[in-house]
Amino acid sequence: MHPPSPSRLLSGLVALCALTSAAHASDDESSSPSPSSSTTTTTSTVTPCVATSTNGAFYDLRPDTAVIPEKDVKLARGTHTEDYLARGYDYGYNITLNICAPVVKGVEDVVGLTSEGWSKIGAWYEKGGKVYSLGQESGALTPRGRKLVLQYTGGSPCEPPEDKDDKRKLASRGVHEGAAYSKYSDDEDEDRDHDQTDSDSDKDKQNSNASKEKVRRKSATISFLCDRSPDNPTAVSFVGTDPDECSYFFEVRSQHACAGAEPHKPGSVGPGGVFAIIFFIALAVYVIGGIFYQRTVVKQRGWRQLPNYTLWAGIWSFLKDTFIILTSSCARFLPIRRGYRSLSSSSRGRYGNNDDENRLIDQLDEEWDD
Repeated sequence: MHPPSPSRLLSGLVALCALTSAAHASDDESSSPSPSSSTTTTTSTVTPCVATSTNGAFYDLRPDTAVIPEKDVKLARGTHTEDYLARGYDYGYNITLNICAPVVKGVEDVVGLTSEGWSKIGAWYEKGGKVYSLGQESGALTPRGRKLVLQYTGGSPCEPPEDKDDKRKLASRGVHEGAAYSKYSDDEDEDRDHDQTDSDSDKDKQNSNASKEKVRRKSATISFLCDRSPDNPTAVSFVGTDPDECSYFFEVRSQHACAGAEPHKPGSVGPGGVFAIIFFIALAVYVIGGIFYQRTVVKQRGWRQLPNYTLWAGIWSFLKDTFIILTSSCARFLPIRRGYRSLSSSSRGRYGNNDDENRLIDQLDEEWDD
């Protein structure tokens, strides 16, 4: 029985690929939902404390997050287990914060927050025996140029500014203040309407002030800078705040804030997959193009239709000869027992053999004379 020729193998391979593609197409048509059927939408999950800029730079600040150590769990080297402390210097108080997570050291009795929000505080400080929050923790990093920005919002209410309307009220008083004035019936009606209008305006002012107080809360903005020195630990510095002490600004220097290459995502084609695809495409072009050329131009038939048939036919002999050469060159290093013992090369042994020969010759001469 003769082996099948390459042309038959090629035609069979093409037919198999056609059948496979047709089967996949039928499966896709059967599995694809109809227009009337309900479609499901998938939402992409965002990893906290990880960001990718528009130019492809990848940032991962998760190693800088302080975590609570668990019992019987060995943490990785360099893991932070304590909160970061930023000195306030001339502000008179220090600020404790964590990166992309709530503070490790829990706080209680926070001004303007309920007990449910105490466990989500990302930064806080203590002043005058009271604890103030600078915002709830967040993992939404925002790349802006070469810097990363992280914001905490929803902290304690900001202190209301000083009421500066007292002087204006005193200046608006007339010179006739305190003088006697006779009221008439028409004046009473006007006063009643005026009082009603004033009460309505006061209520509106109170509602507006209350809404402003609810919206205006303390916040923290953290800017990350790249520090490639591996010996320098992650350092947090307090930059300043606005005049109302409502918005606080910090600067963090860390080696993890430097741009890097984004790791391979599951389900996507990595560098190895791209190389494999290019390799198999080039191999298919080489084989199919070579067979077409050998069959149509050179008029070859059978296995000689393969490109570089002589090279591939002698590849087995080449590998066999290479194996023999390697094994024969290594065989001399193996211990081998020989059948003969080497003669002694010492001078004493050599001279001793000569004396024996001379003595034997003399003995033969004597016997010959006799």
